[in-house]
Amino acid sequence: MSAYEGGGVNGNPLYHWVALAVSTALMLPLPVAILAGWNPPWMRRRQAGMRLRAYGVLCVYAFMLVNGVPRIADASFETVMICMNISLGFMAAGAVLFLLSARKDSVARTVGGSVGPWEG
Repeated sequence: MSAYEGGGVNGNPLYHWVALAVSTALMLPLPVAILAGWNPPWMRRRQAGMRLRAYGVLCVYAFMLVNGVPRIADASFETVMICMNISLGFMAAGAVLFLLSARKDSVARTVGGSVGPWEG
């Protein structure tokens, strides 16, 4: 017998709270600072796609948030599955943003820093 006697497929909410707290502390400050205008010293050479990269990290964070909150609230199976599908959309958007940021960095390096107006 376990210490947690809750029912359903959501598991122990303590684990989800810990995961969200750790991901908030580790993933949220850097992209917010980048979007506010600060560039980390280790990424100064790759500034062309910096904002896209920050939005990508925020999409990964949204994936974790949308996937974890219904489980913490002990929502029904259907609600958890709907939120999980929505969170997969956030993960796909994050992957696309990371690929676009890499492409933008590549174009900026090969052209000599000149990117088109559609990528700014």
